[in-house]
Amino acid sequence: MTTLLGDFDVAGFWKQSKYATKEYVEAPLTPALLERVERTLGYTLPAAYVELMQHQNGGIPQRTCHRTAEPTSWAEDHIAITGIYGIGETKRCSLCGGFGSKFWQAEWGYPDIGVYFADCPSAGHDMLCLDYRASGPTGEPRVVHVDQGRDYAITVVAPTFESFIRGLVSEEDLNEE
Repeated sequence: MTTLLGDFDVAGFWKQSKYATKEYVEAPLTPALLERVERTLGYTLPAAYVELMQHQNGGIPQRTCHRTAEPTSWAEDHIAITGIYGIGETKRCSLCGGFGSKFWQAEWGYPDIGVYFADCPSAGHDMLCLDYRASGPTGEPRVVHVDQGRDYAITVVAPTFESFIRGLVSEEDLNEE
């Protein structure tokens, strides 16, 4: 089977834990669920996101840091995430769950620029978003960091979701350089 992610190590991507299973990991993705979530959100999810979720539908990655070209409230040269939301409606940390994308917009005032798909260690004070402003709701969004504590400052993290997941590194990797 040819995949969009090609040589990407999907099997080694996720960290297994009881917390991840309880908060992030949705049931296996089905076409009907994908269609319902995309309709609810009003956006077509990136093919690489969908493919990753077909292997495990949400969770905590092994590597949780991504370098940035400019400083954020988290660090001078990177951001950190806690987990990536599954495509679903039942887990708190899923795209349409209790702490889903629409929650962050309605309750915390995050800008309506796309789909909030990853939370950060700041407990809601910054998030990662699939930013559809340039691509439109069916195009390929870029990944941005949105910082609530800095008047919702937006920092580009990666040009695509695939480049985002390929660019994740461990905190130890950041300290080695």
